[in-house]
Amino acid sequence: MEYEEEKTTMSVASGIHKWMVRILLAIMIIEWGLLIAEQQWLSASMVFLIIAFVISPEILRKRFDVTIPTEFQILAIIFVFAALFLGEVRSFYARFWWWDIVLHTSSGLLLGIVGFLLVYVLNEHKRTDFHLHPRFVAFFAFSFAVAAGALWEIFEFSMDQILGTNMQKTMLEDPSGLTDTMWDLIVDVLGAFAISMFGWWFMKQGQRSFIEDWIQKFIDKNPKFFSPKKLFHR
Repeated sequence: MEYEEEKTTMSVASGIHKWMVRILLAIMIIEWGLLIAEQQWLSASMVFLIIAFVISPEILRKRFDVTIPTEFQILAIIFVFAALFLGEVRSFYARFWWWDIVLHTSSGLLLGIVGFLLVYVLNEHKRTDFHLHPRFVAFFAFSFAVAAGALWEIFEFSMDQILGTNMQKTMLEDPSGLTDTMWDLIVDVLGAFAISMFGWWFMKQGQRSFIEDWIQKFIDKNPKFFSPKKLFHR
């Protein structure tokens, strides 16, 4: 019974992912063509990169036999589409003052989940042999998410300086973009802290969270990368 419910859930997620990819690709391909016709090369390049990101899980699956859980693909695609396509290309950051805050908080959550997955991959690598306590796993996930957020801010600064974009959202009252950068880092930290504490609490209680479920799905779909070892000491 439990297996049938899980199979149904996976089927629904797969169906949502399939149609989402088709719809978003259609939107972005049309937008890409219009941007090229208008000779907006920077925006056209960004849309092309988004398209490449959306189709990358399928390329990974076929070329390298690596399968990413459907649920994580859906969240990642929604985030990239909202951050780069709607945010940068369609100027949602300028239209809605809260768009940047929501996206950076979400990035902290997503990167925290990736941090948990990386701990498991490192723990299972044939050259390493260590078992981590929940509090350290949570700390690693938190640190990874915050570090990735800081690197993104460096990327935004570099793009603004080299290509003349406005990713740091400089305004008359803040020509340096410092206020935007600091708020981005603050909400990155809050999102990372929330997901880290969530994962830590479930691990400490000996219960499975959706984070561990997604990690387990990744392992089940990519067994050649892992050995049958226990992840965490409770």
